[in-house]
Amino acid sequence: MSGTRSAFCPGHITAFFEICDQAEDPLRKGSRGAGMSVTLGASSRVSIEEGEGRSISVQINGQESKAETTVDALSRIIGETEVGVQVETSLDLPMEQGFGMSAAGALSASLALCSLLGISQEKAFEAAHLAEAKNGTGLGDIAGIQAGGVEIRLEPGLLPYGRAERIEAMSEVVLAVVGAPIRTPKVLSDPVMRGKISAAGRRCTAEFDEGRSLEQLFALGVEFIEDAELSSKEALEALVVADNHGMASMAMLGNSLFCIGDTAELAEGLKRFGPVFTCEIDQRGPRLL
Repeated sequence: MSGTRSAFCPGHITAFFEICDQAEDPLRKGSRGAGMSVTLGASSRVSIEEGEGRSISVQINGQESKAETTVDALSRIIGETEVGVQVETSLDLPMEQGFGMSAAGALSASLALCSLLGISQEKAFEAAHLAEAKNGTGLGDIAGIQAGGVEIRLEPGLLPYGRAERIEAMSEVVLAVVGAPIRTPKVLSDPVMRGKISAAGRRCTAEFDEGRSLEQLFALGVEFIEDAELSSKEALEALVVADNHGMASMAMLGNSLFCIGDTAELAEGLKRFGPVFTCEIDQRGPRLL
């Protein structure tokens, strides 16, 4: 047993969310909320070699990495099979800025590995979702990516338990990093923050379900960060700039913005805060390369 396969997974941005991680069945854990998949994401090249022992090694952007979420996902796929797995993942966007890179890295590698082993893609989504939940790196990214485009997550978890519905929308998107990274596990383990996030996320999700427009996604995203007290000084300053050229909100959980409007003016105005990226709402979803 040997071979190499590559896969791509879009990044994912959450505008607002309610934490739903109390279920005993981890496939039922996740979040309610809304967000979008974007055309920048993660590409993974996976090689397997049958031999003595069982090993998984991961490089991210050319550097050896512990990559706990990816390793956890791949471990679930290979089980007790004695096989060596080598992963080379390239990320288009920075980690810990609300762009879903942990999910995209784990899912792209999982899709490639499942293809090599002749396992269904559903197993890849399941393994990546469970790994995210276990490692605290995300709650709804995998479900959002599975739905594609702009989505509303009405029930937490993956199918058949979770329910995420796609909302047809196409647009260029500007992503801007405006401050230091945010550690998702730290925020999700803070009882006070959890309460504020869930209360705000529950209200925003219910309101968004009634309108389901792109404009409403951004407006409610701003209300969410205010109610949940998640906005940083840098983000508020950047939002003022972005509002002159379109609509913007913070990517959860990150010190970054996602925006639509005059792409060139947004990119120019926001570059003084940090790195800026341009992409589109992804319509194709995760795929083998």
